[in-house]
Amino acid sequence: MDKTLFLSELNGLETKNKDVITLYNEISALAVRCAGEPHSTKGRKCAYYLSMEFLIGRSFYNNLLELGVLEETRAVLADKGIDINVFEEIEDAALGNGGLGRLAACFLDSAAGQGLPLHGFGIRYKYGLFKQAIENGFQVELPDDWQRFGDPWSVKREDEKRLIEFADMKVYAVPYDMPVYGKRINRLRLYEAEGDAGAEKISEYLYPADDTEEGRLLRLRQEYFFSAAAVGELVDEYVKEYGADFGKFSDLHAIQLNDTHPVIAVAELIRLLTVKHGLSFGEALDVARRTFAYTNHTVLPEALERWNEEHVRKILPDIADIMIEIGRRAAEEFAARGCGEAQAKEMAVYRDGTFYMANLAVYVANTVNGVAAIHTEILKTDLFKTVNKYYPEKIQNKTNGITHRRWLELCNRELSELIDNNIGKGWREDIEKLGGLNGVCERAAEEFEG
Repeated sequence: MDKTLFLSELNGLETKNKDVITLYNEISALAVRCAGEPHSTKGRKCAYYLSMEFLIGRSFYNNLLELGVLEETRAVLADKGIDINVFEEIEDAALGNGGLGRLAACFLDSAAGQGLPLHGFGIRYKYGLFKQAIENGFQVELPDDWQRFGDPWSVKREDEKRLIEFADMKVYAVPYDMPVYGKRINRLRLYEAEGDAGAEKISEYLYPADDTEEGRLLRLRQEYFFSAAAVGELVDEYVKEYGADFGKFSDLHAIQLNDTHPVIAVAELIRLLTVKHGLSFGEALDVARRTFAYTNHTVLPEALERWNEEHVRKILPDIADIMIEIGRRAAEEFAARGCGEAQAKEMAVYRDGTFYMANLAVYVANTVNGVAAIHTEILKTDLFKTVNKYYPEKIQNKTNGITHRRWLELCNRELSELIDNNIGKGWREDIEKLGGLNGVCERAAEEFEG
């Protein structure tokens, strides 16, 4: 971050007769320009987080905090007669529905905060999580047009758009890069669909109704759309650097599947490696198994995605064939490990004309995790108990914590300062140092009583 340039231009910014939205866009764009480009990951391993949702929250305050200019911005605006809190009216991009999207956003924030290379991939929905209103005593749903405030934190990469092909349509995936600031700059790349009216529906709504065949196919298109764009991009970049020898692919790429929505990326990677780059199916499957990991969010059967073969074959026939072949090979492997018929059926990737996406993810992933210790234990003892029996090292716990910079340092300045006064400011960089608070309250009480 060129802090000197940012503050110089901020001091010179004309603010009179400008509304809040205009100021928000101008200051945000200035911060993006002065912060610089995302850091390169060339030649080193990088994680890629594929998620249908990213509930990122408000960008303005958090980004200025991460860039180290929040308090200076507050002071400069105050000198101009502007309370920085006026930007509270700028709503966040609600591109998520709850825990799934918030976990994804926390992972991005935390990785950048620790200086780890991790990039996100998802969809740039035109309308995010719906808004609610009461009319004549009844709840009504309204579209969330989050872009009405502008989107100054995103940079459109028109020259990097990718063609995504379905059996009945073609659509361009146009990337918009949103920086994720911390000790390094990572990025969240969200794809917007461009094409005819039908194609553009793909990125129109977060979770369109899927109670009809048309709705279910649209959901499937969404999942393949961003997964194929992300995987295609990673493969093309690798080939430019290393050619068609994919022996190092998993050494440089770790792809995390956030729930079952992006699991179709597994089949897409195999399709690209076999059809475009000449690997055998077995070789491609081996690359996939060394590359992908899977986060499970729920143990409820109705929330574990299943796709009817007829629907998949209707718009993605090659993907249907690949998932059937994965299922066949999985069944052979289960038998070789001594699984009985009932156990193999429980873990089946494909049976009775249905694809079980959670089973596909668990079979291919090198590791599987829940989002808390108790959740992971339920995976081991209940939902995926057979998997845990035959693949005992696969299911591992990854407790989902919080981004303390956003949820403590940013949200509660007074508490943060109190912590600083007791244990210093080191916790702002290293959350483990909050352990220094152990015994502080007890000592304070003793001193007070004394």
